[in-house]
Amino acid sequence: MANIAKYDREDVIHKAMLLFWEKGFNGASTRDLQQALDMRPGSIYAAFGSKEKLYSETLECYSREMATVLEQRIAEAGSPLAGLEAFFRNVVIERRDTNPSEICMLVKTLSEARNDQPELMKLSRELLKRTENRFAEILQQAIKQGEIAEHSDPYILAKHLQVQMIGLRIYMKTSLNTVAVGELIEAVFNNIKAR
Repeated sequence: MANIAKYDREDVIHKAMLLFWEKGFNGASTRDLQQALDMRPGSIYAAFGSKEKLYSETLECYSREMATVLEQRIAEAGSPLAGLEAFFRNVVIERRDTNPSEICMLVKTLSEARNDQPELMKLSRELLKRTENRFAEILQQAIKQGEIAEHSDPYILAKHLQVQMIGLRIYMKTSLNTVAVGELIEAVFNNIKAR
C-alpha cells in the first residue's frame, strides 16, 4: 500500500515560508522547522529532500502570494497605476505588522545567502525579475490607458519601481514612520505620472 502523506503540502510550505521569512535560511534551525511544521525532521526531509529544496518552494510560495496581492490591488483599483500604488501601500505599510519581516523575502535571501547556496540566490533573482517584468506589463497598460506619458519606457520604470519597493521596505523597518513612507510612495507615483 502506498504511504499517504498525513499533511497538507501547501499548508506546510506556507508555514515554512513564514518561518524562513522571519529567520532566514541559515537562522531557521531544524528544531524551528519541526516546531513550526509539526513534523519530524525525517518526515520533512522525506517530503522535500533537503532544507534547501523546502526553502526554494517557500520562495516560490512567497512570490505567488505577492503576485496575488498585486493582482487583487489592480482589480480593486480599476486602474493599472492606481493598482500598483495600492500594492506598494499594502505591502510596505498595511502588512508591516502582520508580516514576519518588513523586508522582502527574496531580497533577504540574496543578502543572507552564502556562496555555497547558489541555487537559492539564482531562484531569488529569477523571482525578483519576474516581479519586475510584471511591473513592466502593468506600466505598459498604464501607458495604453493614458495614465502615464506615451514616451515612457515601462521597463526602465519597472526597474525604478523595484528599487523603490526594496528601499521603501527597508526605510519602513528603520524609521517605523508610516506617514513619511506613505508620502514617499505618493511621491514615487506622482513622479511617474509627471514624466
